Amino acid sequence: MQELQYLQGYPNDITAQVQHLIEKGKLPALLLQKYPSPHEIRTDKALYEYVTAIKNSSIQKSQPLSKVLYDAKIKMHYQALGVHKIISRVQGNKLKSKNEIRISSAFRNAPEPLLRMIVVHELAHIKEREHNKAFYKLCKHIEPQYHQLEFDMRLYLTQLDIFGPLY
Repeated sequence: MQELQYLQGYPNDITAQVQHLIEKGKLPALLLQKYPSPHEIRTDKALYEYVTAIKNSSIQKSQPLSKVLYDAKIKMHYQALGVHKIISRVQGNKLKSKNEIRISSAFRNAPEPLLRMIVVHELAHIKEREHNKAFYKLCKHIEPQYHQLEFDMRLYLTQLDIFGPLY
């Protein structure tokens, strides 16, 4: 039986179902049925525009984003899929802060709903720094299917580890 590192914390019956899909080689087909194609957001500029559009439609009253990009240095084995950073700089006698979002480059060829889930997660960190009840409430406000997409994203990561790229 294979360790399902991305599904730790889920109930045994769920992980057993996923394990069964893996053993039968049906996980890729399940994901392809649900997500038949990857998104078209390949460049950092396109990613910035995509993230900014989501931010502007859902959490307008927050600090602007100074940078959004795909980052090859983010390692998914450490449970990081994206990173939200606040960069503080001294300019004269003022302290300026800038928001940056970096998304793992492994999601450059992922299905759009899974990329959206990661973007929503990182945008929620602009308002709520901790993973608490308010944080997940904000995630669900921005993306009503957030929890299902998070689970599907974990299936996608399991797919990448065991079977390789989906597309």
